[in-house]
Amino acid sequence: MRKNTMSKIPEKTDVILIGAGIMSATLGALLKELAPEWEIKVFEKLGNPGEESSNEWNNAGTGHSALCELNYTTEKPDGSMDISKAIKVNEQFQLSRQFWSYLINKNLIQNPQDFIMPLPHMSFVEGERNVAFLRKRFEALSNNPLFQGMEYSDDPGKLKEWIPLMMEGRTSSEPIAATKIDSGTDVNFGALTRMLFHHLKENGVEVNYNHLVKGIKRTSDGLWRLKVRDTHSGETEYHAAKFVFIGGGGGSLPLLQKTRIPESKHIGGFPVSGLFMVCQNPEVVDKHHAKVYGKAKVGAPPMSVPHLDTRYIDNKRSLLFGPFAGFSPKFLKTGSYFDLIASVKPNNVFTMLAAGVKEMALTKYLIQQVMLSNEKRLQELREFIPTAKLEDWDIVVAGQRVQVIKDTETGGKGTLQFGTEVVTAADGSIAALLGASPGASTAVHVMLEVLERCFPQQMGQWMPKIKEMVPSYGVSLVENPDLFREVQASTAQALRLNEPERANS
Repeated sequence: MRKNTMSKIPEKTDVILIGAGIMSATLGALLKELAPEWEIKVFEKLGNPGEESSNEWNNAGTGHSALCELNYTTEKPDGSMDISKAIKVNEQFQLSRQFWSYLINKNLIQNPQDFIMPLPHMSFVEGERNVAFLRKRFEALSNNPLFQGMEYSDDPGKLKEWIPLMMEGRTSSEPIAATKIDSGTDVNFGALTRMLFHHLKENGVEVNYNHLVKGIKRTSDGLWRLKVRDTHSGETEYHAAKFVFIGGGGGSLPLLQKTRIPESKHIGGFPVSGLFMVCQNPEVVDKHHAKVYGKAKVGAPPMSVPHLDTRYIDNKRSLLFGPFAGFSPKFLKTGSYFDLIASVKPNNVFTMLAAGVKEMALTKYLIQQVMLSNEKRLQELREFIPTAKLEDWDIVVAGQRVQVIKDTETGGKGTLQFGTEVVTAADGSIAALLGASPGASTAVHVMLEVLERCFPQQMGQWMPKIKEMVPSYGVSLVENPDLFREVQASTAQALRLNEPERANS
């Protein structure tokens, strides 16, 4: 179809997805199964899918299922362990595994080893207090069906077996401990995003790269009209749809603000950048086989938990350590230095100012992180690998994350949110995804939430298909351990996670 460039009369379609990342890819893939007759268009400002937050070098690639991330379990004032968030995150990741397995089994995408690998997930702590916390966490989780198979050890001999690279040359007399569970995964979300967009294009979805959405406004007939610039030709196009999803990572907030829906007001964004140290020296890489998460430093945001990860990228193993947080006013790596200032509006200025006052410790922490020299980063790495040498490690700039700031009942005005947030118009005609971790891992859960909110009339007729794609949808796995074991086994088989040569490759 010839594109409409001169006229301001928009080309109409059923669904428009803004941004070609893992979220739009997931929503597009779900809708293709649920409503194959719907016409879908995608607009992405860059030249390829999965280039920003979804790119494999821009995130940690952890299949976040709360197996090792200590910030998903908290100690209550009475000393007991609250594992409710860990259960929630784990159950959400199981939905992703089920949908990916469905796509593999239906031959809609192939070669799961190109995007998911089995990898032990471990937590590692130092110091008496932290060891006591980890033991208590292990006791609370290991009795739960979702975390069965978790092991705990504070025996240096056992830890040498589990993490030889981290134990080599360790001289500290501080007590140390770790937990290990073998059902963890490393996920290449960039590769998965590219696979999903290939599948969508093959199935009639019109994907427009190098197309920047400049404006979104509601028309009198209830459609959303988009003004889009082709960045190659410089021409302006107009498109309209009944439903629009804004999945532009850090770029979602400015686009949501352009919609002027009441739900877009009193929301701000705080950008946090990150760096990883990367090692590709085979002698070092071969000594470590796990994702090992530590404890965040005091004042550090939850997404800055230090971790040492085996990664599988382009069928090659490497090690990543980080993230080191930083600050940039850009909302995307390819964004503008004016993004933060431009996002401050009369309706959110007090929310933003309140957050600034509240988050002084975070601001101080980010400034310290920005000022870190390579030698200082090496010192932090040596807390994990005592024998680390600077010449073995390079620096990679990770993706920009925009943390949501909003007014909440519990936190008051200007509360910084560390999760993933879906904002929808009251009539469900437009939705936007804001926020960061656990992000990509829970894409299927989040996009099912978008469908629930935006297509309540269709959910009844879609339900049998949703249950076919995601058998545990709407069911608590923790309360149905048999279903959990069944889902765990069938997805491991479909995604080829239990093949011995993959686990040790």
